Amino acid sequence: MVSRSYSNLLELASGEPPSLGRISRRIPRIMTVPGIISDIDDDPSESVCSDPSSSSQKDRIIMVANQLPIRAHRKSDNNKNGSSSSSNSSSNGWIFSWDENSLLLQMKDGLGDDDVEVIYIGCLKEEIHPNEQDEVSQILLETFKCVPTFVPPDLFSRYYHGFCKQQLWPLFHYMLPLSPDLGGRFNRSLWQAYVSVNKIFADRIMEVINPEDDFVWVHDYHLMVLPTFLRKRFNRVKLGFFLHSPFPSSEIYKTLPIREELLRAFLNADLIGFHTFDYARHFLSCCSRMLGLTYESKRGYIGVEYYGRTVSIKILPVGIHMGQLESVLSLPETEAKVAELIKQYCDQGKTMLLGVDDMDIFKGISLKLLAMEQLLLQHPECQGKVVLVQIALPARGRGKDVKEVQEETYSTVKRINETFGKPGYNPVVLIDEPLKFYERIAYYVVAECCLVTAVRDGMNLIPYEYIISRQGNERLNKVLGLEPSTPKKSMLVVSEFIGCSPSLSGAIRVNPWNIDAVADAMDCALAMAEPEKQLRHEKHYRYVSTHHVGYWAHSFLQDLERTCRDHVRRRCWGIGFGLSFRVVALDPNFRKLSMEHIVSAYKRTTTRAILLDYDGTLMPQASIDKSPSSKSLDILNSLCRDRNNMVFIVSAKSRKTLTEWFSPCEKLGIAAEHGYFLRLKGDEEWETCVQAADCGWKQIAEPVMKQYMETTDGSYIEDKETALVWCYEDADPDFGSCQAKELLDHLESVLANEPVTVKSGQNFVEVKPQGVSKGLVAKRLLSTMQERGMLPDFVLCIGDDRSDEDMFEVIISSVSGPLIDPRAEVFACTVGKKPSKAKYYLDDTVEICRLMQGLASVSDQTHPALT
Repeated sequence: MVSRSYSNLLELASGEPPSLGRISRRIPRIMTVPGIISDIDDDPSESVCSDPSSSSQKDRIIMVANQLPIRAHRKSDNNKNGSSSSSNSSSNGWIFSWDENSLLLQMKDGLGDDDVEVIYIGCLKEEIHPNEQDEVSQILLETFKCVPTFVPPDLFSRYYHGFCKQQLWPLFHYMLPLSPDLGGRFNRSLWQAYVSVNKIFADRIMEVINPEDDFVWVHDYHLMVLPTFLRKRFNRVKLGFFLHSPFPSSEIYKTLPIREELLRAFLNADLIGFHTFDYARHFLSCCSRMLGLTYESKRGYIGVEYYGRTVSIKILPVGIHMGQLESVLSLPETEAKVAELIKQYCDQGKTMLLGVDDMDIFKGISLKLLAMEQLLLQHPECQGKVVLVQIALPARGRGKDVKEVQEETYSTVKRINETFGKPGYNPVVLIDEPLKFYERIAYYVVAECCLVTAVRDGMNLIPYEYIISRQGNERLNKVLGLEPSTPKKSMLVVSEFIGCSPSLSGAIRVNPWNIDAVADAMDCALAMAEPEKQLRHEKHYRYVSTHHVGYWAHSFLQDLERTCRDHVRRRCWGIGFGLSFRVVALDPNFRKLSMEHIVSAYKRTTTRAILLDYDGTLMPQASIDKSPSSKSLDILNSLCRDRNNMVFIVSAKSRKTLTEWFSPCEKLGIAAEHGYFLRLKGDEEWETCVQAADCGWKQIAEPVMKQYMETTDGSYIEDKETALVWCYEDADPDFGSCQAKELLDHLESVLANEPVTVKSGQNFVEVKPQGVSKGLVAKRLLSTMQERGMLPDFVLCIGDDRSDEDMFEVIISSVSGPLIDPRAEVFACTVGKKPSKAKYYLDDTVEICRLMQGLASVSDQTHPALT
């Protein structure tokens, strides 16, 4: 049974009336006149409801990409009345068929029809007139389960050829627009067009999605802000995003004027996929440097904590469609073409090297040609025997750079052929006419070595196709004159800057900019011993045949399902405007502390315990001057004067610093160095919460910390009486984090036999005596009050970081114990919306000060200061 929203569309497509009890919604024709959608924010009153009673027998995935996996052809006059085959469908003016070369279609084949139902959303390659769009939508939905997105031509040009191809594509391939000729300078109107088209895609998805059940998988850099629109409309949408292009290093990426908007859009997905660890590492580095986010690996899964949501990172290169390749290899046309190529090259004593590349600036075609020229110069014996066949596929973009690549390629080929050619022999054969897929496969079968010398490429599946083609089949063995038992062989020379390079460990990896090295690699591939070629081929074939497109899609969707499993258990709400929108996801019982609620509880209680962290709670973390303001001191004095209160400041600071800062507050209790030192009032002596420790370990730890301080610019050491802290908040975030991990391991090793614990926190690594925690302070305060016959009926505990979680745990666990009145009002409160053991939160230090001022005002009314 399909979901409610989708079944309505099927009824529309089939022309049947809607079922009783259902509301029929027509697919609106989305923006059929040129223009920009001005407002990024949706009307909150609009919503797409899912029917809780509807369920699907199998998972449903909405695949979203710039292009649908559909071929569209305008009918000619003589076939307007003709019938269409089962794989085709037609309208009055168009014939539609599947595009077998589309990755989206190959993924569906890999997943299998029995397991999942797939709906596609994207643009058609052909422009459809507004008068035909409704009919085309119905046919594509009914026949192919495709929902076309119609974008006006002018808007599409600015979105695709403008922002995508002239700005994002060059930058993600490491080309900075240092001058107007080198990539496109940032253009705000093109960016608006990009956002507008992403919004159109979001509207299209909202027409078909059942947000409670469906999975949405968005593909590539064309739709990077789409997750924000979807997350804004459906806070719990199950959303995956896979980037098929490279992700540049932070030094390149941060030049984008809209860098934060794109990062936050990425993070509105639940799962983000990359082809290689390098791409993922660059993305995580950008999150760290620009958004201050950290990541960690749990049981092999990398996750970024983002406002209570864990955004998972998936690293897995895409594979090829084995079934499609094997079926093409079995075609009679392929066999005939292979026989023709053998006669043309092998029978003439020539060895074929093969290059297959798009005609664009990043594929390194000219570098490959220069390396071929160098090979012929350095190895004259190759002249007349080695031929480089370069298949130049049409460029996906357009512009001056494409024309320049074409001109350079043609001139280089002409020069090489004029220099080294002879009758019946051209060292370079350039094929720039469209080839059918089986023809390309035939070239793979015959080529002794495949060369991929792109200077930057997201993945590049040409080497994978080559490996499977070289494996061949029995019929091709006969054409090639091979025995069935003959081991297959293949050789690859691949650029180290392409995504498939890490997975091809048997390939000869090269720096494509080093012409001599590429020429040497070509010679090595030709001269390598046959057994070595066979072993390398066997290793590659084993990997490529098992890591196919179906394996890749299954693995991604499996991780997406795992990541989204706890959506229903979370309370979600959105914050931020426009493209800064994000969703906070927290425990259902976690809520904001109401001023009215706590003041009411404060007024009706008579024995109160108040524990306050300092840094990040009463004082913002970013403050340079950490000393308390006169206003903060007045608030604390007002609370301390109330005979019903016991007030404690619990801090990691030294007792000397805290004594100086809070000397005006004589009745204030202070816990220093995470509670190692404790003083109930200003006129009392300091106590220790644990047995006095020998600090001889400092002689071991301090030299180690100094070594890391000297090698990490911006870091410093804070020496306390019982603890040592290495702080790196002013250091480079990536380097500081890396050094912190090393320091943590180093200290744990050298202090293994000492009575201390080594802990890392936000921008620090600390060594302190064992057993010391802020939880001890909470226990000590409650025990002291019990000894004095004061059973608290009001407990307030506020903190902002990991060390304060110990206080929260003690306070909450004491509710049912003897230290707190059974009817007590207990408020454990953290700073900011984040996962915590506390049940309440306040947004920032400003709200905390406002809260404390409110409580102080109540105390001033009941216990006014003496004059």
